[in-house]
Amino acid sequence: MVRKKHLNLIIISVLLFASASYAQVTSFAMDSSKFNKKLMKILDTIHRSDQAGREQLSILIKNNASKATKDSLWKCIRETDQEDLKKVELIIDKYGWQGPQDVGLDASEALFLVLQHADLATQQKYLPLVADAEKNGKTLSSNLALLEDRIAIRTKKMQLYGSQIFTDKTTGKSLPYPIADPDDLDVRRKKMGLPPMADYMRSMNIDWDLNQYKLALPNIEKTAYQLRSQ
Repeated sequence: MVRKKHLNLIIISVLLFASASYAQVTSFAMDSSKFNKKLMKILDTIHRSDQAGREQLSILIKNNASKATKDSLWKCIRETDQEDLKKVELIIDKYGWQGPQDVGLDASEALFLVLQHADLATQQKYLPLVADAEKNGKTLSSNLALLEDRIAIRTKKMQLYGSQIFTDKTTGKSLPYPIADPDDLDVRRKKMGLPPMADYMRSMNIDWDLNQYKLALPNIEKTAYQLRSQ
């Protein structure tokens, strides 16, 4: 007979797999009866707060809104980010990292999103915590990869996973910031639960040709960080 408590079990899919030396976190098994409902409610609100302005900005970009309109919204987004970060830091200080098993998927993702949108010093401060959370199956491997890439480009280093994109203001072409060892890019992406680079770029309507990128890489290294705006 199935015990009643199992009725509350929410299975997203089987957690984790990889080689004997690497456990890749791509999904989670969660029991809603074990959630910290109070924290879940707070973090769900933060998740919505983090995404709302960015969703609105995507609409403005799609509709070719004026620079002034977009800049005004960006200012609001930055102010919201700062307020959300204060809340997230208080939660982490008091409760530690909250995985999907603790507060649900969206609530846990709010922690990562707020850190991903924070300043460089904050990202560097919390990178070990995110790495530990990934090691313990409490955040997606892809989240760790995205944060590592974000820190890399902010410190003008080569990214490992190709997640960070810039637009060349001269050509108008969108390209990944400099990528280390691009020949092994898809191998690294797969290990972190990320789709092949061609699929990732296609999702953003960006053409991708590995050989052309490698040829352009020396020039990208010279120009990408000059064009980058925080």
